[in-house]
Amino acid sequence: MNRHDLALIGFGGVNRALADLIRTRGDELAEELGFALRVVAITDLRLGSLVQDEGIDLDAVFALGADDIFAAWPGGAAAPRNAEVIRETSADIVVEATFTNPHDGEPGVSHVRLALEAGKSVTTTNKGPVALAGTELNAVAAAHGVHFAYEGSVVSGTPLLRFAASTLQGLRIDAVRGILNGTSNYVLGQMEAGMDLATAVAEAQTLGYAEADPSADIEGSDVRLKVVILANEVLGARITPADVSCTGITDLTPADIADAAARGLRFKLIGSAERRADGSIDARVEPMALPLTHPLAGISGPTNAVSFDTDLLGTVTVSGPGAGRVETAYALLSDIIEIDARVSRTAEAKR
Repeated sequence: MNRHDLALIGFGGVNRALADLIRTRGDELAEELGFALRVVAITDLRLGSLVQDEGIDLDAVFALGADDIFAAWPGGAAAPRNAEVIRETSADIVVEATFTNPHDGEPGVSHVRLALEAGKSVTTTNKGPVALAGTELNAVAAAHGVHFAYEGSVVSGTPLLRFAASTLQGLRIDAVRGILNGTSNYVLGQMEAGMDLATAVAEAQTLGYAEADPSADIEGSDVRLKVVILANEVLGARITPADVSCTGITDLTPADIADAAARGLRFKLIGSAERRADGSIDARVEPMALPLTHPLAGISGPTNAVSFDTDLLGTVTVSGPGAGRVETAYALLSDIIEIDARVSRTAEAKR
């Protein structure tokens, strides 16, 4: 049976969930997918780095105490040594899940580029490398005969990009718009129920929907990066975040929301990209008061949804989880499945 060896760069919630999936369901997945998965490298800011070409004992990793690190293990070091591990690991797929600066995409961009240049395929859920350097990184992947996959960069585990590329194949997609941030959607729902913005954000933080610094969610910058990815991937655009006008929900008041409700409307933070008649792209992030009959108006809580405007089917809407460790880990797994399929097609073509 074929096997893919993985290097997990960053060992926060998402990569831990992927490792746990491999640990607990590895044999089942191998039988179902036709290939096995083995983790041969892990890096983490707290734990340091661990490289074991024969495969890491994931049960032992999950048994580590709060004060334990990798330094005492064979192949272990106290520092994460991300670049060194990416260059030297025997893994054929690098799973990049570190924090990314939304302004320059680092360190994710450098990690992805380094892995691709080293002849390793990459899957990531980081928005930064895809939105800010996707064209370049795809070119690097092609030049080195490897693959760059990022299904989870927009709507977590919901297979949005692959749905557009395969299921909607043969349709002309003229616009894509959606609820792309679960935190802001939850906050707007609570404000409609009577909360003010600050209280709703605090509740979202308590429930784990919002980060300690929720500005990227409520000011729209998180959605802005996702709009760039959608426009470039689905509409074939070549835009950057600077091309996306962006207004968040910070200026909305409960009175605004109540007034909209009285008129049969519901506010949602919408990210959209639409092809103009001249072929250019109108891309924006803005709160919109939608009629209750709109397919996005009924999306509640931390759920995401995206509508595609097509020539033959009209509007097609996909909804699913926009956050969550397990859900996002599934996006990584779906990318690994796609990478395996691409590798198999390439090998078959060479026969």
